[in-house]
Amino acid sequence: MQNHLSTRLKVFLVVFLTVMVLGTVGFMHIEKKSLIDSAYFVIVTMATVGYGDIHPVTDAGKALAVVIIVLGVGTFLGVIANVTEMMLARREMESRMQKLNMVIGVFFSEVGIGLLSTFSRYDPDFDVVRPGLVVTANWTDKDFDRAIKDSRSHAYGAQLTHIDFPALKVFLMERRDFLVRLLENPVLMEHQSFTDLLRAVFHLAEELAYRQGFDDVPKADSDHLAGDIKRSYHLIVGEWLTYMKFLKNNYPFLFSLAIRTNPFDRENSVVVRG
Repeated sequence: MQNHLSTRLKVFLVVFLTVMVLGTVGFMHIEKKSLIDSAYFVIVTMATVGYGDIHPVTDAGKALAVVIIVLGVGTFLGVIANVTEMMLARREMESRMQKLNMVIGVFFSEVGIGLLSTFSRYDPDFDVVRPGLVVTANWTDKDFDRAIKDSRSHAYGAQLTHIDFPALKVFLMERRDFLVRLLENPVLMEHQSFTDLLRAVFHLAEELAYRQGFDDVPKADSDHLAGDIKRSYHLIVGEWLTYMKFLKNNYPFLFSLAIRTNPFDRENSVVVRG
């Protein structure tokens, strides 16, 4: 919707400026007025103010004034209406994003941080990616953007010998209803990447739920589950960094807690130590 409004506003602005320029030049030429007087006449005419202190005296000038009124008034009002609509749409979008990030915050509190801690233990290359994910209070937007970009290039893995499938199943089954409620939340339709993350995590939960046990699991099946973990792990790291960036810019007190509970920081502690 925002793009549609922006395109429409650009069209109105082009027409407005065209009428403004042509009207000013035409009025200067026909009525022999100065640049300032001509521009002033066009503006007050398009704005429907019409003080009457300047008015056309020639037939050609009156004809030009009629054209300015017909084309200019609607265009001027269109510009004002579209600017107002864009401001309201932007405010509505900001409100929706605030609600969305509240939902994302609940996800990380209830599920996300636990999954990050678990998945990172399965990652054989954890020590390679870990230093770039130790977020500090001094990080800037550029630091977050660089970390998000780097996180996409990391080959997140899950070493089969490290995976505790029963424990992961219990963790996800305890939060299955919560995940279902999140997927039903219409606000999340505004955020495709986070919706993809939820679907990946819910799919992993479903895969584990259908298995009664994990003794003597065929290697092909273990590889399949490891692939589901890898998909969720990859998506959750990027969303976590994006959420941390949002907290840094909007909620410093929540960001402080998020830093102290960072699952990638081996020295993390919720206790504030000065």
